[in-house]
Amino acid sequence: MSTTLEPATDAAPELDLSIILPTYNEEAALGDDLDDIRRAMETTAYRYEVIVVDDGSRDRSAEIARARPWVRLLQHPYNRGNGAARTTGVQAAHGRVVMFTDADRTYPNDRMPEMMAMMDAGADMVIGARKVEAGTMRFLRLPAKFLIRKLAEYMTGSRIPDLNSGLRAQDRQKTLRFLSILPTTHSWVSTITIAFLAAAYPVRYLPIDYFPRVGRSTFHPIRDSYNYLSLIVRTVMYFNPLKVFLPFSLALLSGGMLKYAAMDIWLNGQLVWPVPPMRSMTLVLLFFGLQFLVVGLLADLIVKRTRL
Repeated sequence: MSTTLEPATDAAPELDLSIILPTYNEEAALGDDLDDIRRAMETTAYRYEVIVVDDGSRDRSAEIARARPWVRLLQHPYNRGNGAARTTGVQAAHGRVVMFTDADRTYPNDRMPEMMAMMDAGADMVIGARKVEAGTMRFLRLPAKFLIRKLAEYMTGSRIPDLNSGLRAQDRQKTLRFLSILPTTHSWVSTITIAFLAAAYPVRYLPIDYFPRVGRSTFHPIRDSYNYLSLIVRTVMYFNPLKVFLPFSLALLSGGMLKYAAMDIWLNGQLVWPVPPMRSMTLVLLFFGLQFLVVGLLADLIVKRTRL
């Protein structure tokens, strides 16, 4: 059935699960993914719905979804981005849990009942952690994703087997809390993962297989990798700004003191006495180190106060 882009209301019946498929020109794979999802979920007792968010497709994607009366079809008038489609799905969902998958045959949708069981066991987010990377342009994607994932692990203080898997389940109410900071691009999934980890919500991982996609990928390795990096820093700034400011502050302060000791006090292998005043470059390093520290402490104070 086709619906308008309106959020779920209090009068709407709450379901156990809303399964959301952001879709953009996926006519080659969408129908098979929808049928797989229905077969998997019909073996369970969960009350669920399937939502296809057609993000301005120019092919038969909307027609394929509309042909299945058990599917809710939401349509963007033009292509707004994968993240925007996910946000639309969350806003319109009736389930206490929202689950996402891609409409390109890459994910094992028969694992959805297992993920739902993990949510019922106490997780606020369950991520299908891919065992291999089967995407296009692997020689670019693998190094970029590895570096981004390691940065995210440092920022959140958590081990992250898969940062941006498209197969995931998460608590809808907690997801709604972060919609204002989520982007409209592919970085949506990375940002929401970091947000849940930084907020100390329980996140669990389920190892899954990952298959070559059917159809053409919209992932741009350079542009989207840059977006991932910037959003990781921005998201952690929202939760724990000292993770960003403190390393820079310590590096500058340490560099200033080392320069003073090695180049100002100790000169040509001899100790200079009386101790000379600090030179301009030493003062610059120490000044900026203190500036980073003060700004970081102020930002951390603001974050803590806004969460009271």
